[in-house]
This record gives sequence, structure tokens and C-alpha cells, in this order.
Amino acid sequence: MIDTLAILTGASRGLGAALARGLLKPGTRLVTLARRTDPDLAAQANAEGVELEQLPVDLSDLAVAGATAERLAAALPQARRYVLINNAGTVNPVANTAELTDASAIASAFNLNVTAVMLLTARFLSALRGQGADVRIINISSGAGRNPNAGWGVYCATKAALDMYTRVLNAEHAAQGVRAVSLAPGIVDTDMQATIRSSDEASFPALARFQEFHATGKLSAPADVAARILAYLDRDDFGKTEIDDIRNYN
Repeated sequence: MIDTLAILTGASRGLGAALARGLLKPGTRLVTLARRTDPDLAAQANAEGVELEQLPVDLSDLAVAGATAERLAAALPQARRYVLINNAGTVNPVANTAELTDASAIASAFNLNVTAVMLLTARFLSALRGQGADVRIINISSGAGRNPNAGWGVYCATKAALDMYTRVLNAEHAAQGVRAVSLAPGIVDTDMQATIRSSDEASFPALARFQEFHATGKLSAPADVAARILAYLDRDDFGKTEIDDIRNYN
């Protein structure tokens, strides 16, 4: 039996890529879901003797996401601990609420940020039902789900939905040993931040503030945030605070 089976979405870049590298340790089998595979991650896993499976998948395509989740859940190995980190997400579309008229863009964001999380988590929980294992779930949320930001009507709504979904998940499954946290990672120096900085100021009034974060070195390095999240994951009191922010911990 392996020590930890870890499933991570959005693993090909940014915080997800840093989390994937942090999860490569003896006794862990890591499964990643992302739009593309990462040859460097595969090479590192091979060098360190860690089991790694990379599944290329567009999680905003719900038919593909659902089929991948079903196939993955059907082949879960026996482990002492099971970890699911739902990290994949998008900030787009960025627009004033009066201009949110692209239904496909809105649906794509909800598909990736919320619905795919629900599909994967449902299959994950069903596969582990009755095992009595240590099950820990982190849904990467955002302060945007807890505080309104002009221009982020869709992003704020999806992250608020993720927070509430996590609360329902705990209400339903905590008695079976499942612990879930909706965790805000803070402001991390990723491609998403680059996307934010390229926004139109008319659509995103806080643009200058985010450009200032980058210019003055206030963005956290992905590797540093990933290390703090993985240390948080290992805490004995993990799950005690179901809506949390990694910035609350040193």
C-alpha cells in the first residue's frame, strides 16, 4: 500500500506546477490533470523514483472532464491517505457586469472553476466510500470569492460558489472522515496575474493596484506558496477551518 495518493488539477504551470513538484516525494503516487503534460515533471519523478501519471485534459469540457474523473476513480490504488487538490481555474472573462453577454465564456469559466470540481470530487468520494481512509481535499479558492472586485463578476461568483460547495461537502461527508478546505492562496506570481495585468482598465478598475503589486515585488513566488499549502495539508488540524487563507499561516 502506498502512503499517499494525490490528485492535482491545473498542474502544468504556476501554482499547480509548483504544487506538483512539492508532491513528488517517496511514498506518494501523484496523478495530475492539466491541458498539457510536463516533461520536466516526468523527468524529476523518474529521477526520484516517484510514481507519476499525467492526464492531458481540458477540464472546461465537461464531457471529457466527467469521463476522465470516472476512469480515474475506477482505478484508485489502496493508500493510507488520499489527497485531492482542485487547483485549475480561470479569471476570465473580465468585464463589467453590464457587459457580461458572452454566454459561452461565462459557462466555460463556471465549468472549469466549479462544475469540473464537483464532477471530480464526486467520483473521488464515491470510489473511497466505506474505506475509512484519511481523505483531504483542498479547493483552491480566492479572496475574490469573499470580497467583491469590479470586473470580476464571474470570477468572484465562481469562487464564492466553491466556498459554499466546500461547506456542503463537509456537512455531508465529515462523519466519514473526509476533510475539505476552500483555501485562498494569496496573490501569487503566475500567468493568471499576467492575464490580470493585461486587462482593460475600463473593465477592471483595480488594474493599477495589481500592476503595482508586480512592480514592487509584492507577489508571492509559486514555490513558496506551494510549500506553505503542502505544509498546511499535513497539519493535524487540517479541515478545522473550512474557509481559509494560507496567509493566515507562517
